[in-house]
Amino acid sequence: MNDASQGTGERAITVEEAIRGRKSTRAFLKTPVPRELIARILTTAGRAPSGSNIQPWKVYVFDGKVRDEIVTDLCQRYDTVGEGTREYEYYPTKWYEPYLARRRACGWGLYSTMGITREDKTGMHAQRRQNYEFFGAPTAFIFSIDRQLEKGSWLDAGMFIQSVMIAARQFGLETIPQAALANFHEVLRARLSVPDDEIIICGMGIGYPDTSAKVNSFTTEREPLENFVTWVDALKPARD
Repeated sequence: MNDASQGTGERAITVEEAIRGRKSTRAFLKTPVPRELIARILTTAGRAPSGSNIQPWKVYVFDGKVRDEIVTDLCQRYDTVGEGTREYEYYPTKWYEPYLARRRACGWGLYSTMGITREDKTGMHAQRRQNYEFFGAPTAFIFSIDRQLEKGSWLDAGMFIQSVMIAARQFGLETIPQAALANFHEVLRARLSVPDDEIIICGMGIGYPDTSAKVNSFTTEREPLENFVTWVDALKPARD
């Protein structure tokens, strides 16, 4: 059922539910998201922590005609040159375990859900192309940061972006964070008037999820606690 009504008001949702239930949504209803609601979500996310409270994040928000024109530009660029190139390295320059296996499980799990085989290059191209359509989300964000800032500020920006995704769920909205959009930073910079002294980090689509879409049934697995937590019950002797 395509249920737009689920996003018409606030939901009683705990922080735990908002975080544990969040996932990348890849199909949205066309229902517009009111700008006052977007403003409320971004204001809430603006309470994210940052070192010395410098609040390094910047957000470009667009919908309607502007969104549609950006989608046309990005898709034309993707169809012409392929994936493009970011201004920074998001992933390792050389993959290794356990990260390689996790990446493959995510990618092929998604393709399997959609019935796309390894040999189906056309299907892969079409699925990746949806990044540049914001997966149909009616509102889009582009996140940027002053390029002179260091890694700590990028961590701060990440906490802000996570806060956006969690805050959205209170209103029945879902999101799709998209590093791929930084591949065509030159298109976004020119069309959105992003200053040269800002570097585009990523984008995000936000909207009411299409709960009937098969692609939204795909959920990635998470590592069990014992794989990433070390309980420290005793200290090693201090060195002289």
